Amino acid sequence: MKCPACDAELSRMTIKGASPSGADVTLDGCRTRCGGIWFDQFELQKFDEPFEAAGDLLTLKRAPGVTIDPNKTRMCPKCVSVRLLRHFFSIKRQVAVEECPQCGGYWLDAGELLAIRSEYPSEKDRIRAAEEYFEDVFGPEFRAQAQKDAETLARARRVANMFKFICPSYYIPGKQSWGAF
Repeated sequence: MKCPACDAELSRMTIKGASPSGADVTLDGCRTRCGGIWFDQFELQKFDEPFEAAGDLLTLKRAPGVTIDPNKTRMCPKCVSVRLLRHFFSIKRQVAVEECPQCGGYWLDAGELLAIRSEYPSEKDRIRAAEEYFEDVFGPEFRAQAQKDAETLARARRVANMFKFICPSYYIPGKQSWGAF
């Protein structure tokens, strides 16, 4: 595979015992030039917290004299013709990562994994921060919509109860000769 940042050949890296089951995880890294790492789908989650084993991943650095254009549109090294989408890894907006919309893989430039690992002490803290953020941004709108939905449901129940009062036997499932609801 070719490096999406500097076009060098990516080399295989095996991190011993990195998966939750204790199995080895094999990644692709640009060890000779830019120091970037390719994570296949669901692999980044095995390395994004400070307590998880990361082996040599944290020591990968950009080679002297190698410059990388951070604004360059990059292509997925696995899907080849698919452009990577750039977005922030968390609500702190400290680290921007690139993700393939087709295969779900992630490209991290040199030093970004270390920055991600230092954002939150655990996954619970990351989830709590995301929940607080979404509550701040969308909470009032969600509560207002839930109130409208509750009012609409109450009106619908009142109308249904009126019909049950007017002709109760027609609205009992199985009691109609013309079929049940």
